[in-house]
This record gives sequence, structure tokens and C-alpha cells, in this order.
Amino acid sequence: MTTAVAAPFRFFSLQVARTRRLGASLIRVTFAGQDLEHFFSDGRDQSLSLFLPHPGQSVPAVPFELGDGWWQAWRELPDDVRAVMRSYTLRALRRDASGRTTEIDVDFVLHVPAGPASAWASGAGAGDRVVLLGPALADNRAIRFRPPVDSDLIVLWGDESALPAVESILESLPAGQRVRVWLEAHDARNVRELATAADAEVTWVVGEGSVDALREARLPAAEHPYVWIAGESGCVKALRRHFVRERGIDRRRITFVGYWRQGMNEEQLRASE
Repeated sequence: MTTAVAAPFRFFSLQVARTRRLGASLIRVTFAGQDLEHFFSDGRDQSLSLFLPHPGQSVPAVPFELGDGWWQAWRELPDDVRAVMRSYTLRALRRDASGRTTEIDVDFVLHVPAGPASAWASGAGAGDRVVLLGPALADNRAIRFRPPVDSDLIVLWGDESALPAVESILESLPAGQRVRVWLEAHDARNVRELATAADAEVTWVVGEGSVDALREARLPAAEHPYVWIAGESGCVKALRRHFVRERGIDRRRITFVGYWRQGMNEEQLRASE
């Protein structure tokens, strides 16, 4: 007997439903579209690839109708035609009574000077069209936060690029789970309360001192800690080394994700990897 296995990822054609300012340099964009009935995710730090149009384009140029050949065809498009691709984290999703996804939220950090994604998000309005490469299976490899079941302490670190993932992770944790969180904000107006049922202590660091703050912090005693660190790749690597070498945590219990690299845009980062 042959059993059909669903592909874990697919393309979604979506439209902006609304936007909401979250802080001085943070904006939430809510997307909707019929394709979302095929969108499934367990959330947490679910990674997505978002394709955005260039100024003057009504639809991002992504030849996804070519199936597996889309990547090469997309790369061969002229620079001023090829859709801008950026990686983001799913912040939230909403379902209807039948369980079908109806909306998803993606949070953007607005930069000065603005890159193409930041510029798009700051001017996004209802009806603007995007293409998303995202999950068609709820449990998929683009979810990296996977604490072992015996974890008696969870440590999270992230800069503003990781804030949506940290918020989703905190919302997913059960009451009583011990969590210690360090977040870096470059603007104090982005600092806010984070909702969670867990036994969580959240430390915000305004500026660039969060790595040192975590290095110097006294963590609660734990037999089976789990660490999740995400954000600027140099900081992520430094913290991973710290937890392995100085705190003696098993590297298999550390999840680390470089969302961006200082001095590089996403195209340059992708090429370097």
C-alpha cells in the first residue's frame, strides 16, 4: 500500500488585512487570503519566507508555478524585477470554527535607513499583495524551539528580530515552567510586558549590553537546562560558546539561530552560507 505524504511547505498568495504599530520601531502586519486554509503550524519560532514586491509592482515576482524549478527561475530574474525575499517568524495565527487558518501576523522591525522590507512594511496597506513560503504541516523543520521533556529551566535570549519568536514561545509554555529571558531593545519605547503562564523572569536591556548581561547573570540551579538563542549571528555564536564552555551545558540542549549578521543584508548572508 502506498501512503501519500504531504509536502511540509508550500506557497501562499496573501493580502494585507491591516497593520498595527507596536512600538517606536515595531509594526505588526496581518495577512489574510483563501490560501491560508492550507496553512498549518504549531507556532513558537515558526520560520517563514516572505516575498515582497518592488515599488511600482502590484504583485511580487515569484515563479512558484514552476514547482521545484521556482528557485532557479527566481534567481535568474532581473534584480529590479525579482521579488524581495526576507525571513520572518510567525507571530500568531487565527482559525475559524472549522479549524482553518484565516489570518496570520508577522512583526517587522523598522530600520533607519530602511531596507526594502522595512520600507514595504512602513507603507503597507489593506489589499497589498505578497507571497509566502510557509508550512503546510503543523510540525515541521522550520520550528526550532524544541526543549526536551525533562527541561527544568529554559533560558531565552534574543534581540528585536527575535522578539516575535520569544513572545510566541512564552505564550506556548505551561504554568510552572521556569523561564529566564533576556531581550535586547535599541529603543526603550519597544519595551513592553510579555504574556505567559510560565514562571518567567524577563530582563530587557536597552542598547547593546544584553550579551554581557546574560554572561554575568546568576541562573537558577537546574539539572536539565535548555537554551534558545536567536538574533544577530555574532552574538548568537558568542553566547553559544559561553553556555557550552563556561556554563557546561550540553551543546545538544542549545538551539541557536542567526537571524541576521551585522553589516550584511539577507542576500549577502545567504551567499556566505
